Amino acid sequence: MSRKVIVTCAVTGGGSAVLAKHPNIPKTPSQIAEAALEAAKEGAAIVHIHVREPETGAPSNRYELYEQVVRTIRDAATDVIINLTCGMDANLTLDSLNPITIGKATTLKSPLERCIHAIKLQPELATLDCCTYSAGESIYVARMSDLREMATLMRDAGVKPELECFELGHIEIAKKLISEGKIDAPPLFQICLSTGYGAPAVPIVMQAMRDILPSEAIWAGFGCSADEMAVVAQLVALGGHVRVGLEDNIYLRRGVLASNAQLVENAVGIIERMGASVATPAEAREILGLAKRE
Repeated sequence: MSRKVIVTCAVTGGGSAVLAKHPNIPKTPSQIAEAALEAAKEGAAIVHIHVREPETGAPSNRYELYEQVVRTIRDAATDVIINLTCGMDANLTLDSLNPITIGKATTLKSPLERCIHAIKLQPELATLDCCTYSAGESIYVARMSDLREMATLMRDAGVKPELECFELGHIEIAKKLISEGKIDAPPLFQICLSTGYGAPAVPIVMQAMRDILPSEAIWAGFGCSADEMAVVAQLVALGGHVRVGLEDNIYLRRGVLASNAQLVENAVGIIERMGASVATPAEAREILGLAKRE
């Protein structure tokens, strides 16, 4: 039997710059849910959900928006796995260093506030970004104490963390959480490449990041922009699972804007031409060690 590869679709993301480039980026809860369901029909076993302010498309972390998206997906005739982001409301900006002055663009909130939607809505998966890093003039903040608290909150809610790692060092942070007993086995890693603020999407980097993962880890990855589909092929060759979607890349090919469903369809084609097959949601649950859906 061919190896089963899990496809995740990251439906809309949390960036603002993309809004001016793609008029059909999903913005409202109904648009986000519809795009997720279309991606599931094309072969995505997991849909990764951000929300946006419906009127403006601005990044948001409002509970009621997540609730609408999750309810719509759950009410549909699908067993797709829902993965909610918990990576929002973590940015710190500094207007001055002397004296230290917190900038107005800062969104940084407590660990509970950053994942309250996942705690209440109890998706099967939610992201846990295992990193503090520089994102231009903003700093993404995830202290060890923040990560420990969020991991505990997720576990208590029955939500499996997806450990987001943008550099080799982030994997070591995730491994520390595992060694402390904060993450249940088997751990799920997401290798995040060519985001502009972390590791590049080149083969030597993918190999190195894969090689230092815990032996029992389940892992996936993604590349951004023009790297997206090339990374799909390389990850499959290395034994990983894959993620595509408008969060990471808005083009089907040069100059042609994509939909989420089209990006999933492309990824499925690559996976199958490489001799693997695409995991159904039920098969993905078995691979990830999730409880069977009733």
